[in-house]
Amino acid sequence: MIVKVEGLVKRYDKLVALDYLDLEVKEGEIFGLLGPNGSGKTTAINCILSLLKYDKGTIEVFDKPMGPDEYKLKKDIGLIMQNVAVFDELTVYENISYFCSLYIKDKKEVKRLTEEAIEFVSLDDYKKFYPKKLSGGLLRRLNIACGIVHKPKLIILDEPTVAVDPQSRNKILEGIKKLNEDGATIIYTSHYMEEVEQICSKIAIIDKGKVIAQGTKDELKSMISVGEKITIEAYQVNDLQLNTIKNLPNIYSVEYRENQLEIKTGRGNNNLVTILEYMAEQKISFGRVITELPTLNDVFLEITGKELRD
Repeated sequence: MIVKVEGLVKRYDKLVALDYLDLEVKEGEIFGLLGPNGSGKTTAINCILSLLKYDKGTIEVFDKPMGPDEYKLKKDIGLIMQNVAVFDELTVYENISYFCSLYIKDKKEVKRLTEEAIEFVSLDDYKKFYPKKLSGGLLRRLNIACGIVHKPKLIILDEPTVAVDPQSRNKILEGIKKLNEDGATIIYTSHYMEEVEQICSKIAIIDKGKVIAQGTKDELKSMISVGEKITIEAYQVNDLQLNTIKNLPNIYSVEYRENQLEIKTGRGNNNLVTILEYMAEQKISFGRVITELPTLNDVFLEITGKELRD
C-alpha cells in the first residue's frame, strides 16, 4: 500500500476539519480526492505529509508510519501545491535544478534530470525566463517540474489547474497521465469533477472532512438512482401532458421551463424512446434532444443534497 490513512481527525478549536477520515491508495493508481472548497482535501494532504499535526488516527506511507522526521520516506514523494512555490530570483532552469539538487547530489544526474523535466513540461523555450515573465499556465508547469524532477514514486498534486487556461490545463492533465504510465502513483485533489473523471482510476468524494463515497467513477455513478438526464426542446406542453410524462415508466423527475423539458430517468435502455413516442402521440412539437449520463456532481447532489461547487 502506498498510502493508508485510518481514523484521521483534525480539529481547529470547535471546527472539525477531518472527521475520522479513511483512505487507501494502492501502487499505480491515480487516486482522486474530489470535494468542494473547504471539504478537507488540503488538510488531509498536509497531515499525510506530516506538515500538520492531527488529533487522532494513523498514517502510513510506503507501508511505514509517517512522521515529521521520516526524510527517507519523504524523498520519494513529489508535492505540487495549489500555491506556486518557486524562487523569483532564479530562472526556470535554475529553479528546477535547485529542487532536484535537494534530492540528488551527483551534478551530472541533476543536469540530466533537470533537462528531462523541462522537456516533459514543454518549457524548453523558457529556460532562461524568470517566473515573473511567465503566464499563469507556464508558471504552473514550472511548479510541476520542480515537484517531479527527482523522479518520486508518489506524486501529490493539490488543485494544480486552478486559474489556468484550457490549453495549459489539458497539457497538465496529459502530463499527469504520462507520469502514471511511467510508474508513479498519483494523488490528485480537485473540485473540478470533469478533471477527476478524466484521469483518475479511483475516486474518494469528501465533504465536511468525511469520505462520503469511494470507488471507480462507474462504481460511484451506480450508487445513485438517476441513470440518464434527457433535455428536450419542446413547445406548448400542457399540465396534463407534463403529468403524464412524470408517470411514464422509470421517470425520476421532470421539469419544464423556457421550452426545455429536463427529465431524469432511472437505469434502462428505452427511456428516451418511451418519452419521444408519447410526445409524438400527443403531437407535441419538439426540437433538439440531448442525453447525458450521470456525473460525479449528480452523485454528490444525491448524497448530500447540494451541488459539488456550492
